[in-house]
Amino acid sequence: MADTHVPKRARDLPVRLWAAVDEADVVIHAGDWVHEPLLDVLDARARRLIGVYGNNDGPELRARLPEIARVELAGVRVAVVHETGPATGRERRCAARFDGYDLLVFGHSHIPWDSEAPGGLRLLNPGSPTDRRRQPHATFLTAEITAGRLDNVVLHNLSR
Repeated sequence: MADTHVPKRARDLPVRLWAAVDEADVVIHAGDWVHEPLLDVLDARARRLIGVYGNNDGPELRARLPEIARVELAGVRVAVVHETGPATGRERRCAARFDGYDLLVFGHSHIPWDSEAPGGLRLLNPGSPTDRRRQPHATFLTAEITAGRLDNVVLHNLSR
């Protein structure tokens, strides 16, 4: 997930997203939490939480979260960052910036994104579960990582 903007865009995360959190082995939040208590609740509820701060996150969240998170999950090298710059040239820029990674999860635009950069870096943006902006639905992503493979990437649309 990314760009939750709680409580400015919603009082809480959607029920379907909380259910996905409860099912997941790892939860990734790609920034713009806005409200530090959401970090506390998500950290307590998720089996494992990986998060970064975004441009709308204040000093309290920035003190607790990195700008970029780097982890290995079941053999997949994952980087998480909030902003990647303009859509034009994104794959090329991110392949250079995150050389050696298999997956980059990012946020900021509130627009779902799924592409592959030269060299094989997969770029995923889950959109926003609370602020759909110009999109028809609010969204989040789920995926499976098994034995070094990213599979079953699913964009979930949320009703208003």
